[in-house]
Amino acid sequence: MKALFIGGTGTISSAVSQLAVEKGWELYLLNRGNKKDNIPKGANIITADINDEKTVAELIKGMKFDVVADFIAFVPSHIERDIRLFSKNTKQFIFISSASAYQKPLLYYKINESTPLINPYWDYSRNKIACEDILMKEYRNNNFPITIIRPSHTYSKEKIPVAIHGEKGSWQVIDRIRKGKPVIIPGDGTSLWTLTYNLDFAKAFVGIMGNSAAIGETIHITSDEALTWNKIYDCIGEAFGVEVKKVHISSDFIIKCNPDFKGPLLGDKSNCAVFDNSKIKRLVPDFNATTRFDEGVKICAEYILSNPKLQVIDEEFDKFCDNIIEAQEKAIELFKNM
Repeated sequence: MKALFIGGTGTISSAVSQLAVEKGWELYLLNRGNKKDNIPKGANIITADINDEKTVAELIKGMKFDVVADFIAFVPSHIERDIRLFSKNTKQFIFISSASAYQKPLLYYKINESTPLINPYWDYSRNKIACEDILMKEYRNNNFPITIIRPSHTYSKEKIPVAIHGEKGSWQVIDRIRKGKPVIIPGDGTSLWTLTYNLDFAKAFVGIMGNSAAIGETIHITSDEALTWNKIYDCIGEAFGVEVKKVHISSDFIIKCNPDFKGPLLGDKSNCAVFDNSKIKRLVPDFNATTRFDEGVKICAEYILSNPKLQVIDEEFDKFCDNIIEAQEKAIELFKNM
């Protein structure tokens, strides 16, 4: 079986690439070659920018695939390009969408694949919905063999998931926790959130590859474990051997202070995310997410502490945290003294 991954070296796709090779897939990765450390031994590399459509068309000319999966398609023009490139040379095209596309706010707490897709808060999610619409139309009208996968919050040993972080990633939050500084948790920290370890995600994804029952289907892949944000941060603190000093701040106030957080919060993490995974388990009967978050975050902590290059300081976000926490404390003191 022969597969082409567009990307293939990211948080989700690196785990899928590794497992696909282990399962005996003849794997080709098409990317710019910027993350060579994440390329599994045995994978074939096609070095190109997928946006250079003419060059890519020449590089794959005459090649046929059982599966093509695009891990880095984010807007409709990316999907339209993929249809032109791959409509005649693959038995299955897998698009990685996002569970953030599901209705916000939810009308029912538990999400399944029939939950409506509508996200008025985040362009990222609306673009994913638009991509899905194009693909479903192409499937219905032209029999393009598509499968749509919706991951939720998936993490790897290189990245510890948190509720809010700056542009340089989550390490600054971890740094604050380790130093005993307070960290921001949106809302009161009691909303439920689902975190999935990338090695678990890969087991389900590889089970979908070449699976004829998945053609024309949309499927989310997540863990069954749903934790409050308070518990998630407690698990992070335990992994580093410290108690987390939590400061609860409303999402509305955070967004007023920095509008860039509107999509990631109102459009995603400030909502509950509990998933019904019966569909993926029907399509891949042996799939089960077996890594509890308290176990997964310890793997992350050990790996990150042993790799200084992953410990990226974000002074701007650190200052933002200090300022917004101070602003809330001043407001509380003001009302205490009234």
